[in-house]
This record gives sequence, structure tokens and C-alpha cells, in this order.
Amino acid sequence: MMNHENNTEHTKTTMLIFGGTGDLTHRKLIPALYQLEINGFLPEDFKVISIGRRDKSSVEYRSEILESTRKFSSRNFEEESYEEFSKKVSYFKLKFEDAEDYKELKSLLEQSNKGENKENSYLFYLAVSPDYFSEIVHQLENSGIREMDSAWQRLVIEKPFGQDLSSAEKLNASISEVFEEKDIYRIDHYVAKEMIQNTHMLRFQNAIFESIWNRHHINNVQITVLEKEGVGTRGGYYDHTGALRDMVQNHLLQLLAVTAMEPPKSLDADDVRNEKVKVFEKLVPFQPDTLNEQLILGQYSGYKKEDKVSASSQTETLVATKVYIDNERWKGVPFYLLTGKALKNKTAQITIEFKKSSLYGEEKDSEPNILEIKIQPDEGITLHLNVKKPGVVDQMAMVEMDYCQSCLYLFNSPDSYEKLILDALHGDSTLFTRWDELQLTWKYVDAIFSTLGEDRTSYLESYEMESNGPESLDTFIHTGAKKWWYRNREY
Repeated sequence: MMNHENNTEHTKTTMLIFGGTGDLTHRKLIPALYQLEINGFLPEDFKVISIGRRDKSSVEYRSEILESTRKFSSRNFEEESYEEFSKKVSYFKLKFEDAEDYKELKSLLEQSNKGENKENSYLFYLAVSPDYFSEIVHQLENSGIREMDSAWQRLVIEKPFGQDLSSAEKLNASISEVFEEKDIYRIDHYVAKEMIQNTHMLRFQNAIFESIWNRHHINNVQITVLEKEGVGTRGGYYDHTGALRDMVQNHLLQLLAVTAMEPPKSLDADDVRNEKVKVFEKLVPFQPDTLNEQLILGQYSGYKKEDKVSASSQTETLVATKVYIDNERWKGVPFYLLTGKALKNKTAQITIEFKKSSLYGEEKDSEPNILEIKIQPDEGITLHLNVKKPGVVDQMAMVEMDYCQSCLYLFNSPDSYEKLILDALHGDSTLFTRWDELQLTWKYVDAIFSTLGEDRTSYLESYEMESNGPESLDTFIHTGAKKWWYRNREY
């Protein structure tokens, strides 16, 4: 990972956001840029050009993002500092398929660089539908923008990157005609969350954990990412995607890799990502005769009545899967991945259940040691230990050693997009998904769909909204764990 010192005296950096009027830009990107600015992390000579298809002036656009920045900033908002920041932001109207508009954009960039003896750098951020990824990239090439003198040009792409391996390969081949792999930054914002980054430090900088981080001491690992909301206004998109593609293929498998990877040779981007790739290469494929033991698909009641959702939809809104990694460290250890919508709790955490000690016997009713890495809504790490209760009789009690990051830092952790934008500006791709990672995760998820077949009705279980999901989840977890630990933090 790079040192983000701000040595930019002789450079000028321009970030071009395609999809500048969209929800992601208003809720995440502009507030993240504002926080980076007021904390002194952005380059000294830095400009943002928000690009959209709607007709509006830069003044109108700044007025719009004022409200969203005030509402969605992760930390303090001040009118005075926002005024200074907003001077760096302008709006440019552009139709994504219109070659003439890109020529005008090129002229704007050239005009803004006139008379300046500085190296120019460009960060192209595609906060648009994947349908436009290839179009925009090739328009940048055809218009001559890619040929402009610059220290660097980088491309940031939001998920989803394809709907399966085949579509992902086609998209990657198209983009790779214009940008080299080293300049393509595929975002998975979960990997940039504070507690996921903390997982590396917790494990690799504390010998007490790294020495027992293996199949000899760990009984199972649970990775849960749950949402209380349903699909809302995203019914049309979600019904063609589902939880396996929307969450498992990227977020959950990335969290699995972060948890399971071997110590990298260094913290350089490729060394870290090489170890994640090794995990993906060793994922045990699903087999038809064990599918029912390794996979639960659910759909919340009322989903088929959501806007733009098919009345005969077979789309899963919940997935529970038991994943195995066939290597020396993890052979035989189940990784339980659980994600879903319209559930009782909104939570994300990684839970390590260690093997129980038998010295005191089962009659003492001891609990296994549990390590919780809490990602949201609270951030922190909790280790659960067995201790003796005071008294003349040997009785056990479970106690917690708790690091509450949210408490200590008053929920002031930076949003993951702040970290990702800063890393992209500095050329640090550690937290971004490399193409071979994407290939392997799509291959794994495609194999699940292939095993399921076209008709998934028999696998799809209904569950009530604001519940814990299908009742079969309890039986499912008991095949290799005591319970779903996220459900109750009173052990």
C-alpha cells in the first residue's frame, strides 16, 4: 500500500465523473471528495468535471450537490469549506453515444490546460449503467482524449462487471483495447470498509491470531451481509441479477478471500491480490449431489409485487452457502456466507468460531471462543472467552474483550469511497479487483447456476419480510456450527 503524501506542486489532476447527476455521485462520490478536500488529501491543483446528459449549468449543479453533500457527508459539514470545495466542481453536458460531445470535452480539457507548465493527470470515473462502460471508453479513445499529454490516465469502474463470465470477458476485452490492466480500477467498496482493512492488521500484526488462523483451531467462519430494505426502486435491475450475482460474486467472496488468504510477501498491490487469487483458485466447486447441503435460496414474500419485478420471478433475494477451500490451511473448514434483503437486521460482520476445548468436559457447558469483526452498523472487534466465575465451585462464564471503534472515534470512520478515490488518485490498486480475481469468482458463481439448472423453483424458499429468513437456515448452520452468531450478541 502506498504512502499518500500530497506532493503535487507541478501536477494538475482532473477527475471526470460520468453519471454526475446520478444517485451514486450525489450520495457517495461528491461527499467523499468534499471530506478528502477539507482533510487535505486531495492534490493542490484538483478539478472535478461532473458529466451528465441533463441540461444544466455548473451553478445549478453546485446548488444540487450542496444539499447532498450536507446530507450524506460522513463527518462534519461546514458552509465555508464547502464553498471553497465547490469552486473545484463544474458540470458538462454530454450524451454518452455522441462523438461530437466528446470532442467538445477534449477542447474543454485542452483549454483549461493552456498556459500552465504542469503535468496533467486524468481519473475517469464511470458511475453509470454497465451498458455504457464500453461505449464511453471507446469514445475517449476515438475523440483523442486518451492521446492527450498526461502523466497518467486511470479508469474507475463500478460493479456490476458483467452478468456472468462470458459477458465479463467480452466487457474486459473491449475495455482492454483502450486501457491497460494496470490503469483499470474495478471497485468493490466493501473491501475498503474500515474493519475489513483492519482484518489484515489484526491478523498479520498479532501473532496470537495468525498462529491459530487455520483448520487446526477454527471450526467455521461466518460471513454475513444483511439488509432490512427490500429492492425498492431497483426491481428492474435486481430481478435480472439476484443475490448470487449482486452480492456473493463480489462482496462476499472478496470478504472470504481477505479472511482466508495467506500472508502476502509485502503490502504491494499485486502481492496482496496474488494471495486472494490463490484462495479463489482453491474454492471447491458445487456438485449436484451435495447442492441441497451447501446452498439455500430464498425470496421474501411480496417480492413479486415489487415495481418492475416479474410475477413469475425465480430471482433469489437471499443466499446462504457453505463454501470450502481446498488448501492446507482451510481443508474441511466450512465458510458460511449469508446475504439477503428485507430481513430483521441490517448487519455485516465476519465471525470466527474456534474449536472448543474439552479439558473441563462438556458438562461445564462452555461456549466456543468467538471472534467477531463487526463491519456495520457498529464497527469493532469482540473476542469472547471462557473464564471461571468467582466461587468455590468451578463454573464458567463467557466474557467479552471489546474494541468498539465506533465508540472510540464517535462514528467518524471515513466512508469507503474516500479511501478508494484517494487510492485511485495515487495509483494504489490494492483494494481494487484485478481481472483474474473477477474471472475466478464469476467462474465459481456460474458453476452454481449451471448446477441449479433453468428451473430454480424447487430451490427457492419463501420467507417473511423483517424475519431471520427461511426456517431452513437453522438446520443449515447446525451442520457445521453451533448457530448463526450474528443474531444474538449476548453469549
